[in-house]
Amino acid sequence: MTRPGTSLFDLGKPSTRHPGLDGARGLAVVAMVLGHTLDALLAPAVRAHPWVQRYWEFRGITAPLFLLVAGFAVVAALGTSPASAGESFFRRARRALLLLFLGYFLHWPGWATAHALGWGVELRTLVFTFDALQSIGVSLLVGAAVLVLARGTWTRAVALAVLAVGIPLASPFLWNAATAWPVELQQAVGMPGARFPLFPWAGYFFAGALAAHLLRLLRPGWPQGLALVALGAGLLALTQRLPADWSPTSAWLVAFRVGQGLLVLGAINLLPQLFSRPLAPLGRSSLWIYVLHLPVVYGWAGTAGLAGRVGPTLGLVPALGVGLGLLAVCFAIARLGRMVRGNRGASDGTTWRARPVPVDGAALRSGQRT
Repeated sequence: MTRPGTSLFDLGKPSTRHPGLDGARGLAVVAMVLGHTLDALLAPAVRAHPWVQRYWEFRGITAPLFLLVAGFAVVAALGTSPASAGESFFRRARRALLLLFLGYFLHWPGWATAHALGWGVELRTLVFTFDALQSIGVSLLVGAAVLVLARGTWTRAVALAVLAVGIPLASPFLWNAATAWPVELQQAVGMPGARFPLFPWAGYFFAGALAAHLLRLLRPGWPQGLALVALGAGLLALTQRLPADWSPTSAWLVAFRVGQGLLVLGAINLLPQLFSRPLAPLGRSSLWIYVLHLPVVYGWAGTAGLAGRVGPTLGLVPALGVGLGLLAVCFAIARLGRMVRGNRGASDGTTWRARPVPVDGAALRSGQRT
């Protein structure tokens, strides 16, 4: 039996971690590592299997979910003090710079390739490939600045809504405008073949930030979970009434993936911690699992990874075994790194600070704004 006013989400050791965000990240980490491993190792005949094709469709939510959760975490971590965004700005800026460094570092092709290609467009395209870490890093830097400048509740809501909606809508125009820009900026803003350009991928980050701001008075667990499921279902219902557009600059596709991501995040909040808690440690180590597994799968600096050494030759079960083994090893290394650093706590913005619900209109006007 639980005490009156408590739920299954309140049991166990108290934590300042948001119970849904780490779980959602953990689920995305599993899908990411398995997806990359299967992409590198599955034989063509196995890849064509209908169930594998279904998995590729499901895996499409992985990267949007990472950005959505990252944006949600930035706002969810703010306290009730109007100055909290300013106090955390430099910490978030440092993390954004770390993400940018790691993102570009992972794409270093090696000195042999650099000498062979010379400092031309081909090498610059390789080095400055704008991947998920860079997209999250720039979005985090911009988002942290917006939260400092937009201090009022309504001002912040409008600013986040403009970014969440405006970035996907502006994507086709920015891609066209960037055609004459240097390749480094084209990669960042958007161009054919770009992986995670800011337009439209930053839209996922700010959609998550907007959702967190709108639900800031609801506690994590079932209150936020139900609200997130309702928002996600409503957004998916809206996309079903509009023409489908799967192009890389599609605002419809962003809305569709955001709806799916909100449903996943809501479901993780609603699950009892018996099911969601095992995913949380993976979520807390998501950055380092990402950084560790990519070179193993795809290689780095001229050293071949599994894709080059083994290639698409394995069946489904062996490939899954390799993926799960790689996930376990990367997680163990990430945990060891946390132990060496003294496990000083999270700096990814997932820490949640409770917001007391105002009891009357006077309290709402008295400065309980973020």
